[in-house]
Amino acid sequence: MPAKVVVGVQWGDEGKGKIIDILASRADVVVRAQGGNNAGHTVESNGQVYKLRLIPSGILYPETLCLIGCGVVVNPPSILEEMDELAKRGIQFDKFYIDPRAHVVMPWHIELDGLSEKFRGNNDIGTTRRGIGPCYMDKSERSGLRMYDLVHPEVFRAKAKPLGELKNRFISEIYGEKPLDVDAIIEEYIEYGKRLAPYIADVSVLVYEANKQGKEILFEGAQGTLLDLDMGTYPFVTSSNPISGGVCTGTGVGPTMIGEVIGAAKAYTTRVGKGPFPTELFDAVGDTIRERGNEFGTNTGRPRRIGWFDGVILRHAVRANGLTGLAVNKLDTLSGVGSLKVCVAYQKKDGTVLKNYPASLEELAECEPVYEEFPGFDEDITGCRSFDELPQVCKDYIAKLEEVCECPIKMVGVGPARDQNLER
Repeated sequence: MPAKVVVGVQWGDEGKGKIIDILASRADVVVRAQGGNNAGHTVESNGQVYKLRLIPSGILYPETLCLIGCGVVVNPPSILEEMDELAKRGIQFDKFYIDPRAHVVMPWHIELDGLSEKFRGNNDIGTTRRGIGPCYMDKSERSGLRMYDLVHPEVFRAKAKPLGELKNRFISEIYGEKPLDVDAIIEEYIEYGKRLAPYIADVSVLVYEANKQGKEILFEGAQGTLLDLDMGTYPFVTSSNPISGGVCTGTGVGPTMIGEVIGAAKAYTTRVGKGPFPTELFDAVGDTIRERGNEFGTNTGRPRRIGWFDGVILRHAVRANGLTGLAVNKLDTLSGVGSLKVCVAYQKKDGTVLKNYPASLEELAECEPVYEEFPGFDEDITGCRSFDELPQVCKDYIAKLEEVCECPIKMVGVGPARDQNLER
């Protein structure tokens, strides 16, 4: 059976958690392919709210196989804390596995992440300072530690000791900070490895076999298209590939397994951290949307930047991901904010109109959004349970988004609960 992929199509935080939860309830296997505990999904299920950081959303369903692929970077104390928190709420982990190829986030990664951001000063990237970037750096440099190493103590000691000592030279000699106790870290992490050892299995094989058996497979994305290392607003991006292509490299499966790619977006646009944001709002409308939409980071609590819906970004995401459909969340948040604007193109200072998202920040800095304006709505739509029940002005807005994005909108969210997702 062809697998489904859910990806974010803006700068992350698009409400993927709800879409993933809906689809995970119908899936046999749910797989996370990239990122680390710098991402998060907020899921409301059976009247309870779960804030998941690294563990796939399918963990809420006892019969679902939940997997973390080789493209993910794992912070052992963080994932164990998350597992313990979920276990206290009755969640079982007898069908949960991590690929042995997944890389391990170490304390020196976290330390160097913070120090490098501090060194950049006003030119910082705006990372979550959780060591994700430095961990991926080691992976690319071919010096990283993997989950296989972590659960084999002697292998881990032999590899971690020289690596930790090298990182200490960066910490002390370049940044002038106190070196870490490498030996203590190694012993601490060996204990984490003992706890995680039962959960190590080859995810590539498990997904392949499930596909051969005709199982329903869902790949859940983290972050968003504009945070993709290659296709995003570089350098204000994450260190992995959140686009649909990252699923293949991040789990060890071929693209022919994938049959449907669903992009999650908001009815407006948000982002966290630094970087360009053409439709950003700095007025009372932006403040209202932020408060009504509770636009604060799942993990960090940082207030999100707010802007109008950007169709240029969405067309970029449709192309880069090969989207077969869109899920537009938080339409209800726009109730009562007045007239609505949709960015349909960018205009450069010389008058050139761009329909496609530019590759460089320098060119983007010259761009202003070209808007089309639409009537707003004041109705409370959170009680709507079908698309037909929406006010006509909402239907017209969704139709315009489809036209601008050049992609069918298959789901519309009017609230956080599962029954507030209107499937078309």
